[in-house]
Amino acid sequence: MSLHQDAVVVDCHNDLILLVDHFDQRNQPGHFSDFWLPELRAGGVDVQILPICLEPAFQSEGGLRRTLLLVERIHRLAAEHSDDVAVCLTAAEIDAAVAAGKIALVIALEGAHGIGQDVALVRTLYRVGVRVVSMAHFGRTFLADGSGLDTTSRGRLTPQGIEALAEMEDLGIVFDISHLGLGGVDHVLELATRPFLATHSACLGITDIHRNLHDDHIKQIAQLGGVIGVAAAIPFFIDAQHPTADRVVDHIERIIEVAGIDHVGLGPDFIDDYYQQVYGGWIIPPEFAATTAHAEIARPSDLPRITDALVRRGFAEPDIRKILGENVLRVLRDVLRGSVTT
Repeated sequence: MSLHQDAVVVDCHNDLILLVDHFDQRNQPGHFSDFWLPELRAGGVDVQILPICLEPAFQSEGGLRRTLLLVERIHRLAAEHSDDVAVCLTAAEIDAAVAAGKIALVIALEGAHGIGQDVALVRTLYRVGVRVVSMAHFGRTFLADGSGLDTTSRGRLTPQGIEALAEMEDLGIVFDISHLGLGGVDHVLELATRPFLATHSACLGITDIHRNLHDDHIKQIAQLGGVIGVAAAIPFFIDAQHPTADRVVDHIERIIEVAGIDHVGLGPDFIDDYYQQVYGGWIIPPEFAATTAHAEIARPSDLPRITDALVRRGFAEPDIRKILGENVLRVLRDVLRGSVTT
């Protein structure tokens, strides 16, 4: 068995549930079993953080309804494929699923539009299985400003955002800093008391794009025990001209130089070519969409290429295992305590 297949691999970010739902709506319910499940298996993925990212049409009054429908779809997907996947609510359930040879699914919110300004809904969403939450996507929510507003706003968390962060820490929800604007990142680093994730980010010191993190933020995230998942699958995060596995490892090495080996993981942010056709350039800006065609890390079955690149760079096996999944598992075990009475 190869090192990659033997290691526990955690993918911090794959938006696959939107495509599953898209095909459901067109009476093609086999998309997960036909495409994603074989891909996840081929990529050796043991734990999949599964974000719910709302299309723009649902980011206002339809946000909560759309969020709950997609949460329900994830639970149904797990029931339909119970031999292969399991929705996990605690670290113990994640460990049990992996030990049983299943892919552990952890439900996440990307943007938290469904919460609106009603912080009480954080607890409601916890009840239905959400365990990872980011407060904003590219734009503005009632909780925070997204990274797309960095040129016009240095907004910190709103009062509701401050309250929501405290509620997440109390419940045992992993906070996700990816997509948060620079002012919000600074504010979270002032307030947070528990480790959190940047589920799909990369290094501003290598690739200058608003979604990436500068070295000071990376260092401070590490000081809280957090982990940065490198967004390997979207070329403009890592290098639009050379989106290779080796370029992914450049970002991994930069994080290690700044923060240490215990604070880097994988958050590829896989977007299939058909995804772009379905959503018409919403996910990837049109000026960058063409770069996906020559990306070496384009789908889960490509993940072993990152391991191969790490081996070529001379990384020791224990360190490779940390990068592939053990670092993120540490955060999940720390935060997903499962001891809160809801």
